Amino acid sequence: MGKTILILNGSPRKNGNTSALVEAFARGAEEGGSKVVPVFLGDMTIHGCKGCFGGGKNPDSPCVQKDDMEKLYPVYRQADVVVLASPLYYWSISGQLKTAFDRLFAVAECDPGYRNPPKESVLLMAAEGHGFEESLYWYDRLEQHIGWKSLGKVLCGGVMAVGDIQGRPELEEAYRLGRSIG
Repeated sequence: MGKTILILNGSPRKNGNTSALVEAFARGAEEGGSKVVPVFLGDMTIHGCKGCFGGGKNPDSPCVQKDDMEKLYPVYRQADVVVLASPLYYWSISGQLKTAFDRLFAVAECDPGYRNPPKESVLLMAAEGHGFEESLYWYDRLEQHIGWKSLGKVLCGGVMAVGDIQGRPELEEAYRLGRSIG
């Protein structure tokens, strides 16, 4: 039986290069037998974390803020794998992805030790340039601190305009990575 994969697409462009990586990955994962739940964060209203430590009282609705994160929490809890997909913005992930990920802390607050639910993860990124070092540092430390296991990363530099990614080997790499997870 395949895994359940939640894809958090933090690109503001629905048909951009990051979304092309997401589509290739999702196609491979589905063909490999996984259930894929893609989420385009740009269509959601998600407010920044208030740092109030007021969450965790209700596992079904863990955050004190009530916005579109309510749609993500149940899927997140059920997911075996979380894919973080983002364009490179100022040498890091997009604000859309960071805001949503910060709000997942409310789920960790449901655990008395603030432990995050165990997950596997993937990083998919596209960029105009090639400076992924800071993003990789953040992702690797994140995995280490919250106890997740990375299944892989696909980074595609040199793609700025919508469609620049077409024909690039990173699309096949994303597809193969998705397929390997099932």
